[in-house]
Amino acid sequence: MQMRAAVLEKFGEPLVVQELELTEPKQGEALVRLVACGVCHTDLYTASGVDPSGYAPTVLGHEGAGVVEAVGPGVESLAVGDHVVTLFSPQCGECVHCRDERTNLCLAIREQQGKGYLPDGTTRLHREGEPMRHFMGTSTFAECTVMPEIALAKVSPEAPLDRACLFACGLSTGLGAAINTAKVREGSTCVVFGAGMVGLGAVAGCRLQGAERIICVDLSDDRLELARGQGATEVMVADEGIVERIIEETDGFGADYTFEATGNVAVMRQAVEAARMAWGLATVAGVAGKGETLDVIPRLLITGRRIAGSSFGGVKGREGVPQLVDRYLAGEIDVDPFISHRITLDEVNRGFELMEAQDGIRSVIEFN
Repeated sequence: MQMRAAVLEKFGEPLVVQELELTEPKQGEALVRLVACGVCHTDLYTASGVDPSGYAPTVLGHEGAGVVEAVGPGVESLAVGDHVVTLFSPQCGECVHCRDERTNLCLAIREQQGKGYLPDGTTRLHREGEPMRHFMGTSTFAECTVMPEIALAKVSPEAPLDRACLFACGLSTGLGAAINTAKVREGSTCVVFGAGMVGLGAVAGCRLQGAERIICVDLSDDRLELARGQGATEVMVADEGIVERIIEETDGFGADYTFEATGNVAVMRQAVEAARMAWGLATVAGVAGKGETLDVIPRLLITGRRIAGSSFGGVKGREGVPQLVDRYLAGEIDVDPFISHRITLDEVNRGFELMEAQDGIRSVIEFN
């Protein structure tokens, strides 16, 4: 079939919307017609060329939601007409990681996915007969995509797909960092560094876990106001003395839980330093630049602080995303404030521009 998609032709250059060929789903795959897709920082990170694992040409996009239009042989959990959220972090349910509650890092298709291929080592994307690699196993800056069944989460048809798409990456990452990775305890004190999509999700996750104090730190007053709407009890404008301020405001100890959601290694260090001695946990959810390292004083760890990394918030996608969407439908998660701009596929580069200008939280591509 013919469909339109936004192609990354060369790093550092605008995406080009063009006609591509999409072949039918094969064994264990499904064809999804996209309804909405968020423009995430990870897409911009790859497009810029700084991602060491990036490649071009490819169709970017991974924060998608849509409707199943066709299924390949062997697909049992999905049917035509199902509403789904795309998953860059799949869940096969069978590998050693899927069977272990401690991680969500499925191993089933990891190697081929990282190379830009579907599980059988081939692609469903073609241009003038030549194969084009997929991005993150999703490639959702397109009218349609073909993905493995294990990388699609079936969600309630009652959930508007322009909201549900945000659970495909940023929102679930933040929520899960608090709920799954840190397992925030009721009555605790939390500090979230960064009030973008992931940070705001972490604020909401801390609220859902029953945290007593939730302090959000950011440079933007507008974003800090959004943090209050997600449950922050206090906000602070970031500066060089932010760690000392946090320690002072927590009786000289630091916070029980801290969360980093900026991708800045200096902020990651602040999150560690602001964690409470004896049991403080600093959860890192941001993605640092190529070659960057985290500099931590060992004594901070010897005196009880811990550091945890969180990929996709520890969410096992096919099980966890539908549960989070249901909590949104129940009124526990307010998604609407995250959508700051609605754009078309042809305006995808504007979505990048808005992100670089820190204009709003998330631009969502709406497909006709």
